[in-house]
Amino acid sequence: MVRDSSQQLIGYGPTARNGTPRRVLVVDDSRMQRRILTVQLTRSGYDVMEASSAEEALRICAECEPDIVLSDWMMPGMTGLDFCRAFRKMDRAGYGYFILLTSKTEKNEVAQGLESGADDFLSKPVNGDELRARLSAGERILVMEHELKEKNRLLSSTLTELQGLYDVIDRDLTEACKLQQSLVKERHRSFGNAEVSLMLRPSGHVGGDLVGFFPINARRVGVYGIDVSGHGITSALMTARLAGYLSGSSPDQNIALIQSEFGIYDARPPGELAAYLNTLVLEEMQTESYFTLIYADIDLISGKVEIVQAGHPYPAVQRASGEVEFLGAGGLPVGLIEGADYDTITTHLKPGDRLFLMSDGITEATDPAGDMLGESGLAQIIRKSAAMRGAAFLDAIYWDIETFSNGNLVDDVSAVFFEFDGAKENVG
Repeated sequence: MVRDSSQQLIGYGPTARNGTPRRVLVVDDSRMQRRILTVQLTRSGYDVMEASSAEEALRICAECEPDIVLSDWMMPGMTGLDFCRAFRKMDRAGYGYFILLTSKTEKNEVAQGLESGADDFLSKPVNGDELRARLSAGERILVMEHELKEKNRLLSSTLTELQGLYDVIDRDLTEACKLQQSLVKERHRSFGNAEVSLMLRPSGHVGGDLVGFFPINARRVGVYGIDVSGHGITSALMTARLAGYLSGSSPDQNIALIQSEFGIYDARPPGELAAYLNTLVLEEMQTESYFTLIYADIDLISGKVEIVQAGHPYPAVQRASGEVEFLGAGGLPVGLIEGADYDTITTHLKPGDRLFLMSDGITEATDPAGDMLGESGLAQIIRKSAAMRGAAFLDAIYWDIETFSNGNLVDDVSAVFFEFDGAKENVG
């Protein structure tokens, strides 16, 4: 905006964002000085108000907020400095630009004015060009303050909307967590001569871990642990899909089981099952997710255990003596490499032996120094809880791991705990 020579305000005019002229309050005990400034400001397009004292100016400010204040420093009663301090304490909708009119030029006096809240100074007698320059500077400040305030308002509004969306997502994830936990329908079962117990604890609302078991036939049971890559909703959906493939309540849908022509169920060898899942994920599910798997086919009579370890941590066996040994040689995750081969390893459980299958949320838990628990640390924890059984054993394991990490477990924690008490011919 460019005005004529009588106004001479270039670029930043005295018009507020709402289209009304800027309000300027002139405060001076000299009527002549007020009139001189008022004429100059009115010609420049400002809406000018006058006050003969700071006390009167405060009353005006309370009723009608000025955008800019020109106040004399030395006045009877309340000085310009006192007025400036009181002005800054007032509750205002927007910023007010405060210019002190003074004949003082000492640096300490200028500093005193700035400390009192003044934005700028004008030396008396006021020069017209200098006045216009000071007002232009004030206009820029007011414009920037308005823009900043508007941006803050938009930011606050956006944050409020985001918080609302987050609350909705948080509620949905809470419900999703309940649904995911319901995938593990049975956390403990006794087979007479053996017991199986499960633990599933996501690090967040939902996770990528899954544990479960299912009867194969009258003398065999399958137990498994799965850890889908990543975290969150995608991983949780993948575990839900896999839970259906290894269902204990629907044997006809369980891909680990094979039904003979006589209606008797048998199971795929563990290595074959892993290879079948690998093909299924790569060819049919068409997802970028992959998962690690530990699956064991356990004979409840002989104690024979056949295991496939597909990228999952090494399974642990605690012998009746209390000693802990780790089995397996690693293996590739499922759904990562086409045509991957998976080996089946075999061990035998004797009465009193226990099998512990765990996710890497346990073995890779770190202490405050960054050191991982690992197999050796886990073995110590298992030996420490050797006298405990079932859910009590799993709770103790989790408590010790959480203590080791100083309460900073960042991954899902899951485990299958199988206890073999000895053969009984009448198990079912």
